[in-house]
Amino acid sequence: MNPIKDLLLYKQWANDLLFGAVSRMPESELTRPRPIIFGSLLRTLNHVHAMDHVWRCHLEGRPHGLTTRNPPECPPFDELDYRQREMDAWYLQYADGLAAGALDHVVEFTFIGGGAGSMSRGEILLHVVNHGTYHRGHVADMMYGTETPPPTTDLPVFLRGRAGERLKDASL
Repeated sequence: MNPIKDLLLYKQWANDLLFGAVSRMPESELTRPRPIIFGSLLRTLNHVHAMDHVWRCHLEGRPHGLTTRNPPECPPFDELDYRQREMDAWYLQYADGLAAGALDHVVEFTFIGGGAGSMSRGEILLHVVNHGTYHRGHVADMMYGTETPPPTTDLPVFLRGRAGERLKDASL
């Protein structure tokens, strides 16, 4: 059992459910101005993807090229959906390829707002999962005021589904 990989699988599962529900919403709801820091539901999803990119770059030891946590450019939903799926797959592949003890390796970086930072690879991966969960809650809240209800993306629901899959596989 690899708890970090399990959490990254959870992130991927929850994003798949959320993006699937959001894909059924009219474009006008995705871009409608809202009284939140990112300005709309779509820009909130874009923020999550952008920060996943930043942390990926930190893990890879390369520059991310962003100067703000709320990038001025925001792709259309279909493109963002594709990019997020690719990003989630990258994080799973990254976690799979880590050598024993690599989660404890400390990564030095500079925060977007300035200032030096350092976190272990495990802490970065945990933050990426937690950050996505936090903002899926924001998106779900915005969805409650629309015709499209948000999906249930709680960790226990994911774990219940995984336990059911393991039982089904064991009976084959």
